[in-house]
Amino acid sequence: MAEAKPSVTPYEAQKNFAEFLKESLNEVSRADAKSNDMTNKLIRGENVDLHQVLIASQKASITMQLTMEVRNKAVEAYQEIMRMQI
Repeated sequence: MAEAKPSVTPYEAQKNFAEFLKESLNEVSRADAKSNDMTNKLIRGENVDLHQVLIASQKASITMQLTMEVRNKAVEAYQEIMRMQI
């Protein structure tokens, strides 16, 4: 016999999605800040490995590109929904 799963209300789903987006954007911000910090340390001549700086920079770049693509898809989906006939 299958157990009944508790259903999620639309409010809870919206809240969970909002939290997910917020945390994702915070992660992008942290990656960018880490990249900037490591780059500044390298410029000042502090003891940082060049390959670690480049890795942090690429991570920040990739997370930003992914964020922009997700945003673009969300906007496209919204626009498609708005064009639907009721």
